[in-house]
Amino acid sequence: MARRPKSGNRRELSMQYISTRGGIDPIPFTEAVMMGLATDGGLLLPRAIPRIGTTTYEEWQGLSYPELAFEVMSRFIDDIPEAELRNIIARSYATFDTDQIAPLVHKEGLHIMELFHGPTLAFKDIALQFLGNVFEYLLEKQDSVMNILGATSGDTGSAAIYGVRGKERINIFILHPEGRVSQVQQKQMTTVTDANVFNIAIRGTFDDGQAIVKSIFNDLGFKDAKHLGAINSINWARVLAQVVYYVYACLHISKHEKDKATNFAVPTGNFGDIFAGYIAKQMLPEGSIHKLLLATNANDILTRMVHDGDYSLASVIPTSSPSMDIQSASNFERYLYYLLDEEPARCKQAMEQFEENGKLDLSDFKNQIQRSFAAEVATEEDVLNTIAHFHKEHGYILDPHTAVGIHCALKHQKEGVPICCLATAHPGKFGETVEMAIGKSFELPGSIRALLDKESRCELMDADEQQIRDFIQKHARHS
Repeated sequence: MARRPKSGNRRELSMQYISTRGGIDPIPFTEAVMMGLATDGGLLLPRAIPRIGTTTYEEWQGLSYPELAFEVMSRFIDDIPEAELRNIIARSYATFDTDQIAPLVHKEGLHIMELFHGPTLAFKDIALQFLGNVFEYLLEKQDSVMNILGATSGDTGSAAIYGVRGKERINIFILHPEGRVSQVQQKQMTTVTDANVFNIAIRGTFDDGQAIVKSIFNDLGFKDAKHLGAINSINWARVLAQVVYYVYACLHISKHEKDKATNFAVPTGNFGDIFAGYIAKQMLPEGSIHKLLLATNANDILTRMVHDGDYSLASVIPTSSPSMDIQSASNFERYLYYLLDEEPARCKQAMEQFEENGKLDLSDFKNQIQRSFAAEVATEEDVLNTIAHFHKEHGYILDPHTAVGIHCALKHQKEGVPICCLATAHPGKFGETVEMAIGKSFELPGSIRALLDKESRCELMDADEQQIRDFIQKHARHS
């Protein structure tokens, strides 16, 4: 039995949230999670990042994942009673197929953290099971309803749908780019036929869908009238839930490799997953996390940002890792706020410039960026070769997103420096690419096999904001 850590003065904290653009008064966590996108168009962040001392960090060693989740989250949440927060966390992770929630395996000198043991077999479940239960808890307290609106590049949509399907106070509207998600991703979303679930395939890219969502949320009159809620990673609770598994990995690795700072390789397109690592790095004792390796596919805006300070849009290139086929990273604004010395006026000006011109010159900040981040690109050939190599040498099958991260990790691997690679999805979600790489078929999980012949329900629309608004108007839940 793990020794319970002392709670210290956690419950006396007054955790407040502010906007990256400075246009709102500080608000508590429960208001922040319901607001989603800040009403001034910015993203919400804690006013200060809680710091964890070495003694507390050592006391966390050996906690179960749900216990650790409570210890981390409760330092950012002080307006949900302790017993109720513990219950929300317990229910959120009871849906996973392993008690470890995020087990680590060890291959080729790498620590691979499997984040795909939730109901939709992707890392998004870790955050979205939690967020769905938080929404349900708050709506019951407030005797209110919510209409969730989100865009997905693949995995967020199904994880969000599974997080709120059947919940009586919530309707959910998810936009995905037609033909640009895998068959399994599409089936996981569109075969959920609960009355509160609405799938919309748009003729366009993820960035088109995300732009529509952000524009609708910025119409505060429509947002309030329709009780809109955000489940994309613009919602702070998504990032917070992901911070936990960085802490979990650091504790696991430090137990086996004493006094060594961990590097993390993170396949990312939207900057949310790796930003959670940035928060963990600021939160934990110095030296717990060394570098965050940002791994991208051909859609390399984030790699260009790290290498050259060039944050500029390009055309979206379809790849075998579609969840990363993104140019405008929704969470980058959060990091930009810290990069600009936590000055909201500067952050707002920079984001308005980016929204107008599609580019930011951050070359003056290159050294500062590279103190926290490294970056690498994986080509389609790199992805196939990495999947093939791990299957041949280790009998271990990677999905293409994880293969992006592992390819980049191997290029940055150094003797004596532990590196943890985030395995973000089960390979069965991308069977065609995996089979091409390993040269044969492989057994799919039963939950995926059961989907393939199920009836789908989905609306096909142009990437037109007014069409989406009209559809929400017609199908929104009202209090």
